[in-house]
Formats: sequence, C-alpha cells, structure tokens
Amino acid sequence: MTRNGPDVVEALPQVEVDTPGAPPGCRRRLVETARLHWSAADGGDPADLAQRFLAAHGITRDDLNRPGRHDPDHAVCGAALYLSAAAGAYTLGVSPGAPSPAPTLPDLVVVVYHHTDRPTPTPPPAHAGWELGPWRDSWTPTAHAAAVDAVRAAIARGDVYQTNLVGHAAATYTGDPRPALARLAALPGARYGGTLHGPGWALGCASPETLIAVEHGRLVTRPIKGTRPATPAGRRELLASAKERAEHVMIVDLERNDLAQVARTGSVRVDELFAVRRWCDLWQAESTVSAAPADGLGLADLLRAVCPGGSVTGAPKRAALAQIAALEPVGRGASMGALGWIGPDRLDLGLTIRTAAADGDLLHLWAGGGITWDSDPAAEVAEAAAKAAPIRALLAG
Repeated sequence: MTRNGPDVVEALPQVEVDTPGAPPGCRRRLVETARLHWSAADGGDPADLAQRFLAAHGITRDDLNRPGRHDPDHAVCGAALYLSAAAGAYTLGVSPGAPSPAPTLPDLVVVVYHHTDRPTPTPPPAHAGWELGPWRDSWTPTAHAAAVDAVRAAIARGDVYQTNLVGHAAATYTGDPRPALARLAALPGARYGGTLHGPGWALGCASPETLIAVEHGRLVTRPIKGTRPATPAGRRELLASAKERAEHVMIVDLERNDLAQVARTGSVRVDELFAVRRWCDLWQAESTVSAAPADGLGLADLLRAVCPGGSVTGAPKRAALAQIAALEPVGRGASMGALGWIGPDRLDLGLTIRTAAADGDLLHLWAGGGITWDSDPAAEVAEAAAKAAPIRALLAG
C-alpha cells in the first residue's frame, strides 16, 4: 500500500481504555475522538507531529513548565501515545536497523480521548478459541552468543562502552489476541501495564520502567539495568555483582546526559541509585534520575532527547545504535519504544520492555539485555530467556 502521510481518523467508536497512565476515575467514561498513525515511510518528524496533533485537539504541551489542569467535567481528558524505537532512532538521524517483523504496527500512534456521560460497555469475555502456536526465535542461542562476542570486540576496539542486544520470537495464533495481551498487562510489577490496538494490530505492555515522566515539576527517568532470579541468593548476587553495577552506572550517566540536553543548567541529579526491586520472578536494579525542565521545553524536544531509551540502546547512544543495526536480525517493532499517557496536567511514558504485539496472524515478543566487556555470552542468552518466560506463559493462557 502506498502511503502519502500520517493517517488521521476522527470520531471513532467508544472503546475500553487500558492505556498506562490514564486517570483511573475516567477510564470507564472515555470516548476516542481522534487518532494519528504514522510510519517512518511517511516522512516528517514524529516528535513534532505528535506535539502538533495533540495541540490541535486541546492538549497543548509546548511548555512543560506550564502544566494545565485535568478537569473530569471538561471535554478533553488526554491521549495515549506510542512511539517505536525505530521512530526514536529516526529522530536522531541514525539507522533504525532491520525492518520490523510486525509491519502493520505504526511507528507513532496518538489517540485522543474525551469524557462522555455514557459509560464504556464492559468488554466481552475472552474468546474461547484462543490458541497460540510454538515460538520461533529470530536467532539461535549460538547466533545470540556470537552477537554478544561481537559487541565485546567492539568494546575492546573502543567503539562503544555498552550495547543492548534484543532478540525476537514469533508464534502463530488463532482467535482474538487482545484478551491475551490484557493478561500480560496485568502482570505484577507492571507499572506501565496496558494495551493499545488499531486496524490489524494490537500490543500489550507489562513494563516496570519509566522512560520519562513529569512529576512535581521535574523530568524523571528510572532506568533498569541488572537482573537476577527473585530468590534470596539472586538478590545477594545482584547486589554484589561488579559487572551489573558498572553496566548500571554507565546507563545512569547516559540518562543524566540525555536529560541535561533539555534541563535547566545544574538541575540534573541522581535521586536513587541501584535500588533492587522485584518484577514477577526477577530482581532488577533501578535508579531514579531527575531534572528541572528548561524554560520553554516542549514535548517534541523532550522526546528527541530521551528516545530511544538509553537502557535499551547503550553508551554512547549513537554508536550503540549502529551496533544494534548491524547485529540484530530483525527490527524491534513494538519493543524498546514508549507507551503512556499525555494530558493537560500529566506526562508519563513507560519504556516498552516486556512487550508483545499482534500483527496479522503472528504474535511477536522481544527480550534482551545490556552487554559489557565482562558479559558472558551464555549468561546473556539465559537472561533474555528468563525475561521472556513469564510473558510466553501468560500469552499461552
């Protein structure tokens, strides 16, 4: 199909809203009134398109120092926003890598919601005909391990300090994928658990990681790096691992640099460093980095500064993206991007790790981890499998 620009759809039917960050008291009384779909082939700047589309529908975020007010009695409530990792690379002017294995899924989706007096109908129960076939990985464990060794060689040459490698798997399905994706979104610890869907595609997110939010007037990001099984021994091992801590601190420094591009001078700080928290059956290390937004900072410039997320690219970011483009056999699709809510008074976007997407008759899943000089290839392959395991089990139902 030939595309001539982003698709804009008005006055869509009322839907159940399950987007991360949507005001809980409003979810059952929202109607979708406008939608923007954009793919890289359309051209243009997705960050600028998102900001202008929101403004045209009553959500003006051209100065994050001047938040509006959420009024449940006012027409507009807010908007769901999804941005792919490929779109983030596009805004940086670097290669997004291999094509997405889920081509129906747009690279930018903005869905605007208004309040309504008609409650949203209760969604129908899960379709009994749901069936998921066997998973087929885009690379073998041997090929994954070889990519880890290639990153280690690049580190030895001084090309990068760290690169995040992501693998992909797909499975055929029959039935409606949305209930399965909603189960994924309900996983314990899924701070950004939610779903989004459109013509021919759907995605579900169980992410615990904040890509970017505005909280109490400050920009906040919470990078996650470092994973172990959620056992007492696993927690002790994660806390004691020099490799995991070094990898984590590199990404914290990268996030500090990303925020510094759009922050008031001298306002960037690390509020919390290497806090160990649980997600499903895994321990993960998380930090909090925050900054005061620069005067006049708008949504578009903020998205350009933080996308794609540092914890899923590496350091330096542009060099790491070049490694990713060269080594990963398929594109990142719905994963490693952004998903969340933007309203007059709220900006809260999660990083789309622990994310699956349906496209055509295939369900797609991505998982990976950060590679440093001390990485053991077999351990990195096992870590990616451990991250994917609870998601595969839930999607199978």
